[in-house]
Amino acid sequence: MKAILTGGGTGGHIYPAVSIAREIQSRYKNAEIIFVGTEKGLESRIIPKEGFALKTIKVRGFERRITLKNLIAVKEAAFSIGSARKIIKDFKPDIVIGTGGYVCGTVMLTAAMMGIPTVIHESNAFAGMTNKLLVRFVDIIALNFEEASKYFKNSKKVVVTGNPIRTDIFDITKNEGMRELGFDEKIPLVFITGGSRGARKINQSIMALAEECSNNNSFQLLHMTGDTQYTSVMQYYKDRKIPTDSSRIKVVPYLHNMPYALAASDIIISRCGAMTLSEITALGKPSILIPFPYAADNHQEYNARALEKKGAAIVMLEKDLTQEDLKDTVLKLLNDKKKLEQTALNSKKLGVRNATEKIGELISELLGSKK
Repeated sequence: MKAILTGGGTGGHIYPAVSIAREIQSRYKNAEIIFVGTEKGLESRIIPKEGFALKTIKVRGFERRITLKNLIAVKEAAFSIGSARKIIKDFKPDIVIGTGGYVCGTVMLTAAMMGIPTVIHESNAFAGMTNKLLVRFVDIIALNFEEASKYFKNSKKVVVTGNPIRTDIFDITKNEGMRELGFDEKIPLVFITGGSRGARKINQSIMALAEECSNNNSFQLLHMTGDTQYTSVMQYYKDRKIPTDSSRIKVVPYLHNMPYALAASDIIISRCGAMTLSEITALGKPSILIPFPYAADNHQEYNARALEKKGAAIVMLEKDLTQEDLKDTVLKLLNDKKKLEQTALNSKKLGVRNATEKIGELISELLGSKK
C-alpha cells in the first residue's frame, strides 16, 4: 500500500497527518508513505524528524487583497500542479490524504483529477478555503467539529471523526504529571500557554493571577511563555517582585514534556488551535480560551465557541482581556468546585480519543470500494 500525505504551514496541519501516517503503517505492514509540502513550511523540519520522506513543491497562499504577491502565487500554483503531478506519477500512490494548508490544495486537486482516491481532513469549526474548494473533487471529507459540516454541501462525503492526536497524552496520570513538573499533587494547577511562539497579550494579562498565586497557597501556576517572549515575561515578574523560583510558580519558555503539563493541569488557559483543543477535550480538561484574533477567517474563535456552546470552556476575547478579569475568571472557576467538575465532564464528552482509528477505517473502506 502506498500513500501520499500532504498538509503544511502549521503544526495543526502537520501533526494530524503524521498521526494518520502512523495509523496507515499499523494497518498495512509494507506501507510506503511520503509527504508533500514546501521547503519554507514547518513540515520541512518536522516530517524528516518523524522519519518520513518529504517531497517539496513551490507554492504559496493567496493574500486576501489585491497585491502583486497574488500574481506570483498564481504563477507558482500553475507550476506546482506540474510538480505535484510528477511526484504522484512517479510514486503511484493508492491514496492521497490532505490535512489543510495551501500546499494541500494543489496536491489534492491534482490527485483527484488523476483518478486517485482522496481524503481530506478539516480540523477547524470554520472550514478553510482550500478544503471548501476541494469538496467537489475529493472522495471523503473527515471533520473534527460537527459545526464544520455546514460548509460542505455534499453531505454524503462528510464524516465527523474528530482530530487525530498523539496517543502518548493518555499514558500519563495527573499525579505523574505533577511529580514530573515538581508541583504539589494536592494543590490545583493552572497551566498557561500561548503556543511555542507565545502570545504577548496572554503573557501580559496573566500577571495579576501570578501575583495572586505568589500570595495565595490555594493554587499553582505553570506558565509557558514561548521562546521569543521568555526574557520580556521574566522582566514582568521581576518588576512586580513575583518569585519564579518557588515551588508554586514555574515559568518556562517551552515544554518538551507537554503531555505531562496537560495531564497535571486542572485549568488550561490557551489559544484555540484545533490540535490544542482536541487534546484538551480528549483529556477532559476545563479551559479558558483566548482566540488569536488574527487567525484566518477568525477560525480560532469558531473553535472556541464550539466548546463554549457545550459548557466545556470559558471564552474571553483578546480585545476585552484585562489582568483583573482573567484573574477573577480563574479564581471563580477554581472556587466553584461544582462548575469546575461539570466543565471537565462537558470537555470530556466532546473529546474524541479514537479519531485516528476512525480515519484509518475510512481509508480502508475507500480503498476496498475502489478495487
